[in-house]
Amino acid sequence: MSAQSEPESAREEHGAVEETGVNGVDPGPTDAVQASWKARQEPPHRDPRGGRRRSWVTVGFALSLGASLAWLAVQTVLRVSSMLTLLLLAVFIAISLEPLVVWFTRRGLRRGWAVAIVLTGFVVVLGGFLALVIPPVAKEINALVDAVPNWLEQLHDHQSAIGRLEDRYHLVERAKQQIGSGNGASGLAGGVLGAGRMVLSTVTSTAIVITVTLYCMAALPTIKQFCYRFVAASRRERVEGVAEEIMNRIGKFMLGNLVTSGIAGVATFGWCASTGVPYAAALGIFTALMDLIPIVGSTLAGIVVSLVALSVSLPIAIATAVFYVVFRVAEDYLIVPRTMKFAVDVHPLVTVLAVLVGGALLGIIGALVAIPAAVAVGRVLDEYVFPKKERE
Repeated sequence: MSAQSEPESAREEHGAVEETGVNGVDPGPTDAVQASWKARQEPPHRDPRGGRRRSWVTVGFALSLGASLAWLAVQTVLRVSSMLTLLLLAVFIAISLEPLVVWFTRRGLRRGWAVAIVLTGFVVVLGGFLALVIPPVAKEINALVDAVPNWLEQLHDHQSAIGRLEDRYHLVERAKQQIGSGNGASGLAGGVLGAGRMVLSTVTSTAIVITVTLYCMAALPTIKQFCYRFVAASRRERVEGVAEEIMNRIGKFMLGNLVTSGIAGVATFGWCASTGVPYAAALGIFTALMDLIPIVGSTLAGIVVSLVALSVSLPIAIATAVFYVVFRVAEDYLIVPRTMKFAVDVHPLVTVLAVLVGGALLGIIGALVAIPAAVAVGRVLDEYVFPKKERE
């Protein structure tokens, strides 16, 4: 009996010890071993948020690398900013001409032929403008060159106005000193080279815009489908609807803008032809192109035409300025509301701010695309931002 009672009592004591350890009153040797094993398994050097601690060298290197990459990205964008501006203009022209392309394709033409017809018309209009502008400019330059010998003769005539200016200010002597010093010659050479560089840059930029516009117009459906693939499938249909509506509004806006600009060009041509202001056709096309720029385009065109009208007489110049004031009022309150009522619905204050900001950022191109960009931003706000805020 005693031999059997001892193991039973030992087992009872051992069970009591295990029970005490489980209740947490007196942890036994087994709990201590398990705690030590868990401590060895935990990764060292962890901060209170659970992440591994990083040395200051690693953090500093990561920050320096990020700052360097950001600086490099900014410098790269600044270097190619002119090219990016040309690409933006080409894409904008492609989207603006898309309604015409769609109009031709709905009448049975293939998209390639429709793009060729629309782009050919665009190039013809541009070439017509250059054909009207270049001859008068070349004529004036030739007249200036032919007048130089006569001016030189008048310099030695003390009775003429130029001769009296020469006697008083010694213009010829000062010109010889400037050319002899080298500064005048280098400045003259720099001016000629600068003019040649500007002409070459203009021709190159025009060729780039036309080429990129051609490719964008031909592949616009493929480009849109490729961009839509970056949107989740659950939201793709909604995004496609918003994007198509934005591009449709941009196209309608540009077509309406072309109509109003054409009216401005025709009105300018008629006024100049009736009042005897020279270069009526060139000024008409110049006014039409400037009128494409919202808010300020027609005003600048009116100032230029009024200055040209000074070559006729001061009363004609004043009458031309009054004509443009009246036409601007008629354009803002009669023409634009009728041509733009189905395209855009933007508050005038937003229009002014958009044109000012776009012009400050990208110059004439920025002012041209300012209102369509404002339309796109407003459509996105109406579709995604404002409904979410109203539900909160």
